[in-house]
Amino acid sequence: MPQQNHNLTIGSLNLKLFLFLLLFGLSLTESFAKKKSKKDTLVTISTQFGDMVVVLYDETPQHKANFLKLVKEGFYNNTTFHRIIDDFMIQGGDKNSKDEDKTNDGAGDIGYQIPAEFNPQLKHVRGALAAARQGDYVNPQRQSSGSQFYIVENHQGTPHLNNQYTVFGQVISGLDVIDKIAEQPKDARDRPVTDIRMTVKAEKLKKKKITKKYGYAYPV
Repeated sequence: MPQQNHNLTIGSLNLKLFLFLLLFGLSLTESFAKKKSKKDTLVTISTQFGDMVVVLYDETPQHKANFLKLVKEGFYNNTTFHRIIDDFMIQGGDKNSKDEDKTNDGAGDIGYQIPAEFNPQLKHVRGALAAARQGDYVNPQRQSSGSQFYIVENHQGTPHLNNQYTVFGQVISGLDVIDKIAEQPKDARDRPVTDIRMTVKAEKLKKKKITKKYGYAYPV
């Protein structure tokens, strides 16, 4: 009987030690996660009219990961803003806009779509970055294009598009550049008469530095 009690005591100590190590491990994991989240990746879209600096939302992880993947691969470099509508938005990201055939711009297909990531807190405000997509009649699930995107130019936003198209980022510097692009001469298909080409790069920065430099406040 004493031996059995002795074993129970050791078992109890082992259990306490296990729980302590488990809690300690969880604490380290949480601490590591917090350290990781102290940085964010900023995207800069450069054109002949200036730069637009964009922050991507963690609340839309699939869109964020896909956009950064394409940026890092250089996919967007030399594509154009192929559709512009003043007081509405500017659209780009079509691989077809890299070639010499201007008539196929906007019809490019990267080969996959991204499931919609609607979030009631992410709205079509001025400077919102959102994913283009095919219409409801062929795309009832409202899946996003794998590459094409648009940026809201209307200064009052475009609230009628909320929960219709996935908003996954926000321009935090260069709002005037959006205006300049939207105001350019265009043809009957809303394509700019003169190509507006872009180069896109991504860089990691501390969130505190982003807030200090651009005034963007991250949600707590």
